[in-house]
Amino acid sequence: MKKILSPEAVVQQQLDAYNARDLEAWLETYADEAQQYEYPAKLVANGKAEIRERSRIRFQEPNLHARLIQRSVMENLVIDHEEVTRTFPEGTGTIRLVAIYQVADGKIQSGSFMFGAKSLDKA
Repeated sequence: MKKILSPEAVVQQQLDAYNARDLEAWLETYADEAQQYEYPAKLVANGKAEIRERSRIRFQEPNLHARLIQRSVMENLVIDHEEVTRTFPEGTGTIRLVAIYQVADGKIQSGSFMFGAKSLDKA
């Protein structure tokens, strides 16, 4: 019988796969019917297929990296404050975000993301 990871361990596994730009390993941390929201309740992806399609191009960015600033865990909720380095349409830079993950049975069931302002690298 496979051991079910704690919610914090699942979210850490998700972060590690994100930073490795390993889309399939990252998706393995999500439930098949997982949903992603733009905080507070704008549904942006419903199910793993939509999450994959929404994330596919991002995972090809050579500078993609999320730096964990702070993590809070309460039962099955994991809240991460991150600074993410990305390649935006207008150039490279960073964006701060808060991600709220609901985890059950060893998989992320939902993720809700609140985005701060972008900070573009100086040319």
